Amino acid sequence: MPNFVLFLELAAIAIVFAGLPLAYLWTRPGYSFFQKLNWVLVFMTFDLIVFGAFTRLTDSGLGCPDWPGCYGTSNPFHALGEIQQAESALPTGPVTVIKAWIEMIHRYLAMTVGALILVQVGMAFSKLKSLGKTPLFGSLGLLLLVCIQGAFGAWTVTLKLQPIIVTMHLMLALILLACLTTYAQHTWEGGSTSSHTLRIRPLPAGLLLTAFIVLSIQIFLGAWVSTNYAVLACPDFPTCLGSLWPETNWAEGFSLWRQLGLNAQGEFISPVALQTIHWAHRLFALVVLLVLGALGLKALQLTTPALSDLGRLAKLLLAILLLQVVTGISNVVFQWPLLAALLHTAGSAALVFCLVRMSYWASWGASIQQKMTKL
Repeated sequence: MPNFVLFLELAAIAIVFAGLPLAYLWTRPGYSFFQKLNWVLVFMTFDLIVFGAFTRLTDSGLGCPDWPGCYGTSNPFHALGEIQQAESALPTGPVTVIKAWIEMIHRYLAMTVGALILVQVGMAFSKLKSLGKTPLFGSLGLLLLVCIQGAFGAWTVTLKLQPIIVTMHLMLALILLACLTTYAQHTWEGGSTSSHTLRIRPLPAGLLLTAFIVLSIQIFLGAWVSTNYAVLACPDFPTCLGSLWPETNWAEGFSLWRQLGLNAQGEFISPVALQTIHWAHRLFALVVLLVLGALGLKALQLTTPALSDLGRLAKLLLAILLLQVVTGISNVVFQWPLLAALLHTAGSAALVFCLVRMSYWASWGASIQQKMTKL
């Protein structure tokens, strides 16, 4: 029964949090409510990713060491006695009042995204006759993905921040962001007209796919650096401990299934393994710069007045790429400042968003393919 009450309280909190953006959307003119909801979900998921990074970077992931509540309650107010007792026993430990609130706010935001996707499913179902089955199936897929993401969020706590679980939690969040963006940029509800529009798809899909693959690998490496606390394993730049090629231990550094701070044998992970993790991320950044830079420049070359949106996205992509370089170097030179680390994670999510948006202009056909589409 207590668990049932806890879930009811958490559900009530999710409904209240989800009701705020829904009420705002209801008062805004313009696109259909369904289309606006889809874009709000993209915005909320981006915010959730950034706040998740803030939770991790402030060591608040175990601020409430149980799940889904906080010491069996729906909020830290009700668990204040237990939190203060844990904080008194270990003042610098993972449980403090502030960290508990940070962790629970992160969970509230995650529940809000889940609640909004449920609304999206309901609206897609209500529009089944007018829109067909595709948006409903897509929305159900998003609901399944957010449930899987929630499971990894639970395992993050119950498995005590195990690096591979935390890393996959971030990767799934970015996959969810990509899927939500793809769903939102589809015009499910468009006005019917007899006019024709000319859709030009000049961007090579092969280059875009390569960019997706390269960026995914780099995000995984970056998450692996962060979840293993290996950012300062190489405290200098561009060298690592004064060497252009530091000592490495790839087997230990990239042994995936192990506890935080330990290697696969259960011993403390070596400094060499940590600098290997860091060095891999730093080296692969060069590949990302080349591939995404080439994609951005190619898109700029193809930009015409009819493709002004693609040009704006290409400029945004190149600007974010530059920001990633600056914040990545700042994390090392300035000893992992919180702002630079947050911007670095936000930049990764923004790059994913840009690539998904640019996919609208990608074609596997000839360099310029024209397609007449009747709306």
